[in-house]
Amino acid sequence: MLKKRLVGVVTVKDGWAVQSFGYHRYLPLGKPECLVENLDRWGADEILVQVIDRSKNESGPDFQLLETLGKLGLETPLIYSGGVRSVADGMKLIQLGADRIIVDSLLHKDLDIIRDISEKLGAQAVIGSLPLSWKNNEIQLLNYQSKDLVSISDGILELIQSGIISEILISDWEHEGMPGSFDSKLIEKFPLKNISIIAFGGISQSDQMRVLLEYSEIVAVAIGNFLSYHEHSIQKYKEALIGMPIRLASYESKFSLIANTDVQN
Repeated sequence: MLKKRLVGVVTVKDGWAVQSFGYHRYLPLGKPECLVENLDRWGADEILVQVIDRSKNESGPDFQLLETLGKLGLETPLIYSGGVRSVADGMKLIQLGADRIIVDSLLHKDLDIIRDISEKLGAQAVIGSLPLSWKNNEIQLLNYQSKDLVSISDGILELIQSGIISEILISDWEHEGMPGSFDSKLIEKFPLKNISIIAFGGISQSDQMRVLLEYSEIVAVAIGNFLSYHEHSIQKYKEALIGMPIRLASYESKFSLIANTDVQN
């Protein structure tokens, strides 16, 4: 049986790692590289760095951040999200050390560019980001830039079903930062089956993770804010998930995840 994954998420805004609540409230944590380095030491199966202001500002990917992370000698696979506009962006991110990239705004703007990225990098390197909510008995997709809620288009569904992207990141954006609140209807009611899903947003409890990992479509759960509340959170989650098909816990870091913040509140 293929092992499922615990993904540590580092959210970056204005150059700083932040805690994010419902896509509208943010609290500073510190330097992104400090959090990434500790997640690498603590045994996260993947690390997702999402730079949330790049697409909105149309400023392209944060290549400088990737260069900084590339110097850390990470052993954990790195996923980058934020501002990807073109095949050239995708190629440069991979060259700078990202193992995979997430496309977000392109899902609303230009599906053909996503096809081109997939053809160049391979589908395994491309993940699609879908911030979803359950409203009026249907799944709705948030356009992060316009703040509009829309139905998932046939074009996006066809892109996913065709295998042009390897996985989709389903974010329960309304419950982001709220403990134990991920809405399982986003999985149960999603219009496609036999796909690979990373679940994110409001995932904080090991019992909740166990339930989500039982879904055949879910290949990973992603945790962001809640890794900042306790030392060695990744290991503690994995210990509580003994018996599930995930990699064993690792104890390599002697540092706090939120150490060396250098941020003024």
